[in-house]
Amino acid sequence: MTADSNASPSGPLSQLPLEHLSEALISSAHLACNVKKIRDLIGKERKIMGVVKANAYGHDAPYIAGCLEKLGVSDFGVANIDEALQLRQTKAICDNSRILAFCSPLDSHIPFYLRHNVTMTVTDFRTMHAAAAAAKAANRLLNVHVKVDTGMGRLGLPPEKAMELLSSIEENDHLQLEGVYTHFAQSTISDDFTRRQTDCFRHLCSEFEHRFRRSVIKHAAGSGAIICQKNAHLDMVRPGIMLYGYPPDSTTTIGPELKPVMQFQAKIIFIKEVAPGTSISYNRTWIAPEKRTIATISAGYADGYHRRLSNRSSVTINGRSYPQAGTVTMDQTMVDLGNASRAAVGDTAVLFGWDGPSAADLADMAGTISYELLCAVSARVTRVFI
Repeated sequence: MTADSNASPSGPLSQLPLEHLSEALISSAHLACNVKKIRDLIGKERKIMGVVKANAYGHDAPYIAGCLEKLGVSDFGVANIDEALQLRQTKAICDNSRILAFCSPLDSHIPFYLRHNVTMTVTDFRTMHAAAAAAKAANRLLNVHVKVDTGMGRLGLPPEKAMELLSSIEENDHLQLEGVYTHFAQSTISDDFTRRQTDCFRHLCSEFEHRFRRSVIKHAAGSGAIICQKNAHLDMVRPGIMLYGYPPDSTTTIGPELKPVMQFQAKIIFIKEVAPGTSISYNRTWIAPEKRTIATISAGYADGYHRRLSNRSSVTINGRSYPQAGTVTMDQTMVDLGNASRAAVGDTAVLFGWDGPSAADLADMAGTISYELLCAVSARVTRVFI
């Protein structure tokens, strides 16, 4: 078991407490189980691009990428060049592993793609010309993937204009077209819109490969499409939330094989008894109906425990569930221990994870998605790798 640290190697900060007030346990064994489940769904012939953007959905991107590489994953997806450089500079993965940055870059960013072997997303002719000019100036070949907008409406040209872009890149001496990809607007629903997205993307890729008599890496399926759109698996899939143990939404079930990779937990730092009528936290949103024991836990919304969970959620302490009480505050959260709890200061409260509530269930309570709760676990929560 190891923990990350921002402390300097010497001086007073090197003597940080060994016991953390809040921590996120990150399970490499659960990650491996989820990768196996994905491989079972897509078959051995397809590649996996591990999506490690947003600090691997809050799980620590260098650590997760390193674990994935040991599991045979050699392609990684990040949001932008900053995230790509973090992976390169930490030496978390091999130098020849592919890192694809999904966002369209600023022109000033393009030289960094060339210097650090990062694959660039080309979304239109403007970015293509900027990429070609930068590659020519550096006398280097820049690897690119083209993003096609089949219906997401976020980045890329529509299919009817994308062929001209693909052809221009193919004929450019300074750009190497490695792949073509798209993204679904509603991947867990097999409706006409999603089928049209798949069909027009496959047609575009087939037309390109026929015209230029070579293949490119074709990818479209994120977690939802891995589960629900087998026709979209193509050459490579891009699992994100599945890697971390959750289906893409509450309507999609994949069975018990997916395991949460993160457990968010914090210590009890204070316990008191309160009389009937005692109010707890801001705006007096919780009033003790009778004599109660209240525990204060060392995590709040600044740590990633959503304020909208106030008076809705529960935590697990010593294997038993207790309701959260009062408004979640910035640094602390209160819990109603009832009248007969044996919980003590220093005990661990599981906010979500394999020994407590599911992040997906909490997301439903908060009116959001599990992605947001995972990404929200902040930097001051120590990641502990197990």
